[in-house]
Amino acid sequence: MTTDGTDRPRLTRAAALWTLAGLILLAINLRAAISGVSPLLGDLQRQFGLSGAAMGVLTTLPVLSLGAFAAAGAPLARRFGPSASLTGALLLIAAGILLRLVPAPVALFAGTALAGAGIAIGNVLMPYVIKSTFPHRVGGLTGMAMMVMSAGAAVAAGLAVPLVDTGGWRLALAVWALPALVAALVWAGLARARTGRPVPAQAAGRTQSTDGESLLRNRLAWYVSGFMGMQSLAFYVLMSWLPEIMRDQGYASGTAGLMLSVMMLLGIPTGLAAPMLAARLRDQRPLVAVVMSLMALGVGGLLAAPQYGWVWVIVLGTGTGSAFPVAYTLITLRAGGAASAARLSGMAQTTGYLLAGIGPFAFGALHGVTGGWQIPLALLLVWLIPETLIAWQAARPGQITPSRPIFIPGEPDAPDAPDELDVPRTCAGSGPYRVHGAAAGPGRGHTHVEPKEFAQPAHTRH
Repeated sequence: MTTDGTDRPRLTRAAALWTLAGLILLAINLRAAISGVSPLLGDLQRQFGLSGAAMGVLTTLPVLSLGAFAAAGAPLARRFGPSASLTGALLLIAAGILLRLVPAPVALFAGTALAGAGIAIGNVLMPYVIKSTFPHRVGGLTGMAMMVMSAGAAVAAGLAVPLVDTGGWRLALAVWALPALVAALVWAGLARARTGRPVPAQAAGRTQSTDGESLLRNRLAWYVSGFMGMQSLAFYVLMSWLPEIMRDQGYASGTAGLMLSVMMLLGIPTGLAAPMLAARLRDQRPLVAVVMSLMALGVGGLLAAPQYGWVWVIVLGTGTGSAFPVAYTLITLRAGGAASAARLSGMAQTTGYLLAGIGPFAFGALHGVTGGWQIPLALLLVWLIPETLIAWQAARPGQITPSRPIFIPGEPDAPDAPDELDVPRTCAGSGPYRVHGAAAGPGRGHTHVEPKEFAQPAHTRH
């Protein structure tokens, strides 16, 4: 461990490389456990004797879990540190995957919820890890994470049917526990290395943050959360039901599963390019306009000319492959720093995924009532109108800076955005401290004292 000019701990090259490896492994596990189930829905329905309504719950449960457990990410990080929290999240994913192998419907649903809880925590903490460890490479590393996430989802969807043909549905589900366990080992090593650093007693006891209330009152935070939720609803509807839609259009089961895999694979290049482009742009609205146009074209194509299914799959793959990375990058870009990124990420993914959770169930239920896909697809197309308006507002230039930072024990914090002014001070008997505030000093606005290990280097807006 070394320090920079402000005596703030800085990761060594080896630690940075291990963190990068951990990020890659984490990203692999944030979609595979979900996307690998979609092509198996028919097999699972027959195996467990589930009704159409139960299958709708099964497709909705992962998204609801993402929303229900996302709020736990930041508190867990404050209590145990991000590395230890990510270790636990990956173990939850592995445990959920293995629980689904038990031949009982309750185990299938419980395992799905458990894996979703682990994915939710990983989703929330990834922006913090990127912004705190690699603050000057937010766009590139977010793009890398999105690319790997899409690749994991595509491989899981594409291998599902071949794995069933090879060893049955249990093999198709169980195989994804292995990368989760490997990733957990890496993050456990990082957690063990970082717990060796002393944490000042004053900092260790200060885990409260008051920025949660300010975020709930912040219009931009709600726009970011709304965009995350609305694009997630569209994505999970397509991921859950695209194979069934294509099968009903006359495509073979293997081909329908391949279409979903191709849609996921297209998220690899777009997942890399979209965050990098978003991070370079001061105003992300033109990028949002292109992405939402692709989504509307793809859904409209499935509705009006389903015989050209491969064309619309490619268009939708480009649109969905860009929408989630852009929404995810906006969380980091709109947050004032690493700590506020964790809070905004928790808010956006809690409210967003709870909203998205109604999508797959409602879409499937509507199909059951109407007996076709025309009305569900038409409503999905209408859904894209308010999504575009909210995304447009979220993409406006601006930044959310909470009144107080949160403390992450045992982890170095990164420089916050230059909306805050950090003035070095010394508190008698307590060692070096830094004071946060718009005008750090008594009687000049809200200030907050934190130990130097958790503070950012002094900087002002130029």
